[in-house]
Amino acid sequence: MKKTLYRYIFNEIPPPFLVGMVTFTFVLLMGRFLKLAEMVVEKGVPFGDVVRMVSYLLPSFWLFTIPMALLLSILLAFGRLSGDSEVTAMKSCGISLYGLFPPPLLFSVLAALACLWVQVYAVPWGNSSFKKLMLDIAQSSAGVSIKEKVFNNAFPDMVIYADGLTPKGESMTGVIVHDERDPKAPTTIFAAAGTLFSDPRSHSMEFQLKNGSIHRNEAGAGYRMVQFQEYILRVALTDPTPKGPKKTSEMTMDELRHPPAGTPKKEVKLRRQELHSRLALPFSCIVFAFVGVPLGIQNRRSGKASGFSLSIAVILCYYIALSGFDTLGEKGILPPLLSAWGPNLLFLLGGGYLFMKTAAEEPLPLTALYQRVKEAVRTRTRKGAKA
Repeated sequence: MKKTLYRYIFNEIPPPFLVGMVTFTFVLLMGRFLKLAEMVVEKGVPFGDVVRMVSYLLPSFWLFTIPMALLLSILLAFGRLSGDSEVTAMKSCGISLYGLFPPPLLFSVLAALACLWVQVYAVPWGNSSFKKLMLDIAQSSAGVSIKEKVFNNAFPDMVIYADGLTPKGESMTGVIVHDERDPKAPTTIFAAAGTLFSDPRSHSMEFQLKNGSIHRNEAGAGYRMVQFQEYILRVALTDPTPKGPKKTSEMTMDELRHPPAGTPKKEVKLRRQELHSRLALPFSCIVFAFVGVPLGIQNRRSGKASGFSLSIAVILCYYIALSGFDTLGEKGILPPLLSAWGPNLLFLLGGGYLFMKTAAEEPLPLTALYQRVKEAVRTRTRKGAKA
């Protein structure tokens, strides 16, 4: 009997979970769509490369969409069961709310394990693959983005003009290059012809210019002009050896766990906080199970739209608390363990309170206030319609 009941409740959760995953992931991707479309239309990046970029970005989005979709699925599943009076029928058979909790708890544990796998393995793979692909795109499409008889800004702090060029953009004639990488000595180069080459080893592009002149205006040295028959202009696409310390958000789990000898205490605390934060975020899936079940039952016949709005409200409150605790941890007010796990502990206590109140069939304070406000709005609407 219990196996059949548990299977029935468990099967209610995956469909809205998948809908939530697709919806929330699409919403997060909308902010990137304009930039991706610009890369396809203006810079000539192949559509296949754009699809690969999106696939590499997905793991970082899944860290947030998995807990959001889990909360939404539990709210909608138990909202439907409660709205169709199935929860009441189960209670009449002697099954309490505690007896209905194992299926959503099991699903939340599976979601937490999936989120942990994404955090430990998928996100580092996606970030490294995305950076490599962006570098390959910059090397392969720099020439494609240069258009003839147009002032192009394909490279940072540089403007390139070509009177004529081949279809692939590698060979050019009537070349003008204005270089402002050194603000103190802006340079303008005129060349009769030029060829563009990529150098993957040094992560740079080379302009091999022929039969031209270099015009430079240096501060304090005045105007200078140099004529050349052949000149090589190298443009770095990225710095292969970035300067400065590595950010904690870019470190691997092993680097966070084992800082090198001599690391300052402040840096060690930041690494511990980042480590605990990465572990605490997947655990939020289990926390949301305690919050979602009582809220879903109280939601009753409000519908899917109310479930979406309620889940977004809870998620918003959770991430506000997460940001606040994280700030307190960075300032040293809270220890790394408490700053990372504080939001989960706070919402777990709140979810436990809601769960016990719902199990005892006592009305929730917020639910009663919501019903009063709703009835007041309906009454005013009716009076306004009659008037």
